[in-house]
Amino acid sequence: MEISPVVLEGQHVRLEPLSPAYEKSLIDAVSDGELWNSTVTTVPSPATMTTYIASALEAQVQGRELPFVIIRKSSSQVVGSTRFYDIDRDHRRVEIGYTWLAASAQRTVVNTEAKLLLLTYAFEVLRCIRVAFLTDVLNQQSRTAILRLGAKQEGILRNHMIMPGGRYRDSVCLSIIETEWPEAKARLEAKLGRKAESG
Repeated sequence: MEISPVVLEGQHVRLEPLSPAYEKSLIDAVSDGELWNSTVTTVPSPATMTTYIASALEAQVQGRELPFVIIRKSSSQVVGSTRFYDIDRDHRRVEIGYTWLAASAQRTVVNTEAKLLLLTYAFEVLRCIRVAFLTDVLNQQSRTAILRLGAKQEGILRNHMIMPGGRYRDSVCLSIIETEWPEAKARLEAKLGRKAESG
């Protein structure tokens, strides 16, 4: 399973490899809704964006992560970021996470198509047997969105992370496995079509 920077492009969204050149665009995106103030997810602030990018790129060099910026094609604007992480080549599995979107891009076709692009690449190019997702047990919006992808909830990891404010976070673990991918893909494509029709 060879993983290297790649551009993933759909009808509405293009995922491009993260680089320092996107710092200002990412700061603009994260400022749309002041996303760093969320208590149920960890999102970089304008002040921490340089470190955020450097950390992701270091993990990429080490082969642990593959980070992207999310670009809305209609405006050519960067509206967020996402990545593959916890990459396990031997067992052909990855996790999708570190996903955040500008407030104006939330509940649109952007996240649906970004997930479709990532999952298609994971299952059909990388030949993964499993793609996992982790989210804060308190983040009901994220958990619902992941379940709508066709993922199955597996369990809760207790005291899994310490959040910036000091809270001990329990994380919900969900996954899609290769035998479930065809049904999940059909569901995502149908959902994307409905969202595109509604604007």
